[in-house]
Amino acid sequence: MKDYNCKNQCTWCDGCGNYGILTAIKRALIELGLAPHQVLICFDVGCHGNMSDTLVGYRFHGLHGRVISLSAGAALANPDVPVIAFGGDGACFSEGVGHLVHAIRSNYNMTFILHNNGNYGLTTGQASSLTPRGEKMDMAPLGTVEEPLNSMDFVFSLNPSFVARGFNGNISQLTNILKSAIYHQGFSYVDVLQACPTYNKFVSHEYLLEKCYECEPMNFETARKAAVDTSEKIATGVLYQDKTRPTFLDQLEARKGIDSRLVDEVKKVDVSALLAKFS
Repeated sequence: MKDYNCKNQCTWCDGCGNYGILTAIKRALIELGLAPHQVLICFDVGCHGNMSDTLVGYRFHGLHGRVISLSAGAALANPDVPVIAFGGDGACFSEGVGHLVHAIRSNYNMTFILHNNGNYGLTTGQASSLTPRGEKMDMAPLGTVEEPLNSMDFVFSLNPSFVARGFNGNISQLTNILKSAIYHQGFSYVDVLQACPTYNKFVSHEYLLEKCYECEPMNFETARKAAVDTSEKIATGVLYQDKTRPTFLDQLEARKGIDSRLVDEVKKVDVSALLAKFS
């Protein structure tokens, strides 16, 4: 794993779930035989984004809520390079929810890993769209008043081609989930439940250890039901996968019969004559 190691020290709180996710993604990339120069890793703004300083490789740190759109563009430009995007529940289901909708709808060939800790950790514990109603947060000391989005029901309503859920405390399972997600041809949505020991007082590491259980892939309806119902237990693993659904590029009539990549078709164009008309 030394190829992906960096001398920069992690700045996450003790017990943060990001440590487990960082370990799992490094293991997954290594087991897939991908070197740091063979993959693009993109980060949104948030605590998880500090991973860009602790993971060697091609990294891109985007704007808040925009990591899926920039990653989709990279994946379309060069399909030969696996693209992995990381984002938090705040950025993904508030500022960037529109990008998530169309990435699933279009089935861009990329992997999105949601760091789901139920709050905005980087800005000190504000409630996110996934924070349960009534929870007392730093910016809602009397408790949140809004109903949370049901993220899994939302994702399944968009007819995804790959949905998985993991837990940062089960690194072995999470590694296998990430390998399957990266290998999948299409948009891979991976929800990673993680503890936030500083700001999330309602979901602890021990809580997730007790509630999470491993399951095998299911058909669409069964997977959706299992993903949504977390009242007693929380299903983890690759919940659903459709290997037959074509990716966005594969569906474009204009690209059929063309072997080159979009990145190969970019060239310099002399615009001096055009500029001269306006000088």
